[in-house]
Amino acid sequence: MIASAAGTGFGTDDLPFVLLVGSLVLLVAVAAVRLANRSGLPTLLIYLAIGVVLGEGGFGIDFSNDNLTQVLGYAALVLILIEGGLTTEWRSIRSSVAPALLLSTLGVLVSVGVVGALTHWLLDLGWSTSLLLGAIVSSTDAAAVFSVLRKVPLPHRLTGVLEAESGFNDAPVVLLVVALASEVVPGGEHHTILELAGTAVFELAGGALVGLLVGWVLGSLSQRIAPGSSGLFAIGVVAGGVFAYAAAATVHTSGFIATYLAALVLGNMNIPHRQAVRGFGQALGWLAQIGLFVLLGLLASPSRLADQLVPAIVVGFVLLLIARPASVLVSMTPFGFSWREQVFLSWAGLRGAVPVVLATVPLTLGASDTRWIFDLVFVLVIVFTLLQAPTLPFVAKRLGIDEQAHTVELEVENTPLTDLGADMLQVKVGPTSRLIGVRVYELRLPVGANVTLVVNGDEGYVPNERSVLRAGDQLLVVTKESVRGLAAQRIREVSAGGRLAGWRTDTGPDTEHAGTGHS
Repeated sequence: MIASAAGTGFGTDDLPFVLLVGSLVLLVAVAAVRLANRSGLPTLLIYLAIGVVLGEGGFGIDFSNDNLTQVLGYAALVLILIEGGLTTEWRSIRSSVAPALLLSTLGVLVSVGVVGALTHWLLDLGWSTSLLLGAIVSSTDAAAVFSVLRKVPLPHRLTGVLEAESGFNDAPVVLLVVALASEVVPGGEHHTILELAGTAVFELAGGALVGLLVGWVLGSLSQRIAPGSSGLFAIGVVAGGVFAYAAAATVHTSGFIATYLAALVLGNMNIPHRQAVRGFGQALGWLAQIGLFVLLGLLASPSRLADQLVPAIVVGFVLLLIARPASVLVSMTPFGFSWREQVFLSWAGLRGAVPVVLATVPLTLGASDTRWIFDLVFVLVIVFTLLQAPTLPFVAKRLGIDEQAHTVELEVENTPLTDLGADMLQVKVGPTSRLIGVRVYELRLPVGANVTLVVNGDEGYVPNERSVLRAGDQLLVVTKESVRGLAAQRIREVSAGGRLAGWRTDTGPDTEHAGTGHS
């Protein structure tokens, strides 16, 4: 049926089969999330596997359109970046923006240079090809980072760097890959280093300006133009992020940085239906991830992948053990990051769909004999995601940088919370946290924040002011949006310093009992 549809055009007779396959893929993909959460693996591996099974090595769907893959890949990346921007709290990355920008620019150049030089020496590749390969694998993946790191109990400074880096580094890497790919194309355009630097500065700065402007204008107008329907307004916000990409690309600046920054601005402004917007953005982000990874799996040919296993492992270890640490060292040292933090940042540079999509660029530009690059990058992403992602909690714990009281935001669909300006925090009490033995009233949460539920294993209860916290407790804290950051900070202080933490800085009896249910 696939063959006939390809030969005669798509018709209504083909629709039931396509919908059957598509819906089954989505159902399996949704069910796979639970497996991924338990294993600590990004869902991308399962989605890639679905694509491979459906492809020529499994059910026999023949898909080999590199141009379509690249176009759809860019479109999916736009939606993934919108989701990342909408769900990223500015306060959590504000102090990390400068190091993340340096890691996304200077760090990328260091990584490309190291991978290029060692690949040239170890695999006997030409300089242009080696540097191109280094550029393709230098980008961390937003989808992989957002799906894995938000479950790891880390200090906000580290998660902020990694999330901001994954949102920022796509733009410069795309520019670099396109420029280097033209070097390996017969008759392709060649650029000097100064030309590349000037183009990169212009496109990145221009894209950032477009994104910030679009986000601010739409956010400022949101109260006036927002319809009563939260679903309809959410569509408009996502359309604004897509508009930022298109507007920036139209004036030959970076659309990727524009769409991320526009979504980041919108996600952190006081827009109507905030929770509904973020929920819709997450849904589209998941759909984009599923479609993109399945498509990349379809494009891969299992019969060719085995030939690239050894080269992929060589390049991957060069990237993981030499290039990434070098880029982190150069970028993070000026900001006072400890060696333990730098080791974790080096290990946490997850690769995903972005390098695989960028591996199609040489093919779409007409470079001959570069199909092996796609196969190598595909294998590298699978092997090193299996190596890195499940071990992140262990590495963080061994380095002593995991947080025993880990605060994460919960997404809820109930619009009354948005109307009340309220939010929720989830806190898990670790085995060595000094929250253990503390009574609820001793948390001294700010006025407007309260512990409303405690769950431990299969048991849960509504606490009172004298309830004692235990190891393994998960607290649900309801808080006004205006004091959410203060509540999270207070919980972290007590976790680190015990019930007397910050006592001398507290003033007034109201502060002392703010979290006891009388706020």
